[in-house]
Amino acid sequence: MTALFALATSLLWGLADFGGGVLTRRTPALTVVVVSQCIAAVVLGVVVLATGGWSEAGGLLWFAVAAGVVGPVAMLSFYKALALGPMGVVSPLGSLGVAVPVGVGLMVGERPGLSQFAGVAVAVVGVVLAGGPQLRGAPVQRRAVVLTLVAAFGFGTVMALIAEASTTVTGLFLALFVQRVTNIAVGGTALYVSVRRGGRALPEDGGAAVVRASLPALAFVGLADVAANGTYAIAAQHGPVTVAAVLASLYPVVTALAARGVLGERLRGIQAAGAGLALIGTVLLATG
Repeated sequence: MTALFALATSLLWGLADFGGGVLTRRTPALTVVVVSQCIAAVVLGVVVLATGGWSEAGGLLWFAVAAGVVGPVAMLSFYKALALGPMGVVSPLGSLGVAVPVGVGLMVGERPGLSQFAGVAVAVVGVVLAGGPQLRGAPVQRRAVVLTLVAAFGFGTVMALIAEASTTVTGLFLALFVQRVTNIAVGGTALYVSVRRGGRALPEDGGAAVVRASLPALAFVGLADVAANGTYAIAAQHGPVTVAAVLASLYPVVTALAARGVLGERLRGIQAAGAGLALIGTVLLATG
């Protein structure tokens, strides 16, 4: 079950990141974050009311609040980096955040077997190589790398926090709702401050009409991100966090493949080799 839900997480996060990166190339990143999270919060609010999730309110929700504070910072940094592109280079560096939940798992006493340790190493190396990392180049490229590393640490922290935010399925719905509401509060405040300082909330070309036309895509990004957080929490609660975190962090491979299929970004030899290593690491983790 852990492997299945963790791999579902990587698929959902990969597609959400791809969608967010594409949207940010035309719409301000803060607007993408806030609008997508608003849509997700509305859907989750309905789910919480329908399932009676409010009865699960308790001290664990502070983990969800903390995740909601860190999440917008990570998403904003990552979407800006993806907009600078290319996605196939930026996205794999975001997976380095896996060190946070893996470290937490080791600190609480998890000791994966030899094959799983090998799988962790192979998968992480594969994910990084899948982007054909280019750390030298123009200042814009260096800025993209810095933003991605900030996002990576934030994503890893969110993974560690959300895994602790609930112990039941209905409680998980409530935790994800609280996380989204906090996301909106933090992201909305940042958007307000940005506009007051002269920044834009709407695209320069097309304005609000572009945002309205993008609502289906924004909804997909927000809901895919929510679903990914949910499947990861389930994976982490039903198996070793070290295994769940690494498998969930294969999402950059999905983003790179989506960029290849939709945007026509060509995969270099090192990227193809990295994808193969990621797959081998996945097998070792799932069977270890």
